[in-house]
Amino acid sequence: MTMPIRYLIFDLGGTLMHSAADWAPILEKADEALVQSLRRHNIELDSKVFRAHLHEYYERRDKDFYETTYHLVLRELLEELGQVDVAESVLRSALDALYTVTQANWLLESDTLSTLEALKSQNYKLGIFSNAGDDKDVQDMVAAFGIRRYFDFVLSSAACFYRKPHPRAFEICLAHWNATPDEAAMIGDSLEADILGANQLGITSIWLTRRAQFKNEDMHRIKPDFSLRKLSELPPTLDRISISRR
Repeated sequence: MTMPIRYLIFDLGGTLMHSAADWAPILEKADEALVQSLRRHNIELDSKVFRAHLHEYYERRDKDFYETTYHLVLRELLEELGQVDVAESVLRSALDALYTVTQANWLLESDTLSTLEALKSQNYKLGIFSNAGDDKDVQDMVAAFGIRRYFDFVLSSAACFYRKPHPRAFEICLAHWNATPDEAAMIGDSLEADILGANQLGITSIWLTRRAQFKNEDMHRIKPDFSLRKLSELPPTLDRISISRR
């Protein structure tokens, strides 16, 4: 008999929360906030140079799925520009200035709280794994939205080094519960990160489509076990899965 699903791993951005506005002007404003923070410590940095350096980093991480924190990426860039021995607190303040801007563009999905309440009332164990370059950013948003109490853990790739779909990211989540893949489900909007990663380990994959961005070739290559339009469809879907596994 197949084990029932008791453990649920959630993606964060695009799944439990969504962006309110287009990211391009938001990121431009965020980069400028970072630059202004550094300038207060007599450190000059062009915001366009910073963003270009980030894109170079994105290209590396999207190939090997190893995360390097934005903190280290920023330090690396400043050292290349001759700014060595910058205090850790200065880098942290600059990143906090950036994230103050980006965090304001995130909104909790309207059905997140009711869905989490329903799942907890059914004794599911919940966790978050978010692909993100800064763990503090993730922890701050989860706390600000008031949803931390629903989760056994809130993990980010910045804290764990591995990005979804790297198998190790999912293994870290399962290890927290001492759970096996067939006891768990991954819920997320990314076919590549969430669904492919879960499929590779035999974790039930549940694709949330309302914020999903994908290519047609991805749909032919990556097949979720279940597809949902809204998060509120998750509890009844899990009920059906539970019945089918009896």
